[in-house]
Amino acid sequence: MSGLLRAFVPKLLLSITFAIFLTLTSSFISPTTNQAFAANLGVNNGHLSSCPASDNCVVSQDADAKHTIKPIAYHVDRNVAKETLLKVLTVVPRTEVVEQTDNYIHALSKSRIFKFVDDVEFYFPTDESVIHVRSASRVGESDLGVNRRRVEQIRLALQDLKI
Repeated sequence: MSGLLRAFVPKLLLSITFAIFLTLTSSFISPTTNQAFAANLGVNNGHLSSCPASDNCVVSQDADAKHTIKPIAYHVDRNVAKETLLKVLTVVPRTEVVEQTDNYIHALSKSRIFKFVDDVEFYFPTDESVIHVRSASRVGESDLGVNRRRVEQIRLALQDLKI
């Protein structure tokens, strides 16, 4: 039995060392990856960016059937809608507003276990009483519907607050 243990321990230590190495190197790679996503954020000519081909994004403007989601309609003053949305975002778990302008809000949402970052954007066009939304994961191919569910939960919270 001890011979089997002696053969197993070096392989286990090698695996642990490799896992630590991957964790450390990913922290150096991650900032440059995040900067690449920053270029696709914001409002350009009155539109949020379209979604990539992956299944981890939804957008309410110019989207194909797989990525489309309805904008959030409101029936109050635009500034009231924006302030109400900002209040709702303070209670969305692991979400932080990182940028806001007169007609735009950018928030980051992190997954609970692995801390993957999703960019959540809201655009308030001046000529419509809607909030256009885009929610996209920065990495991976699928988010198992997390971005869509997040936007729908925000929509429901705003409806409950009668905006």
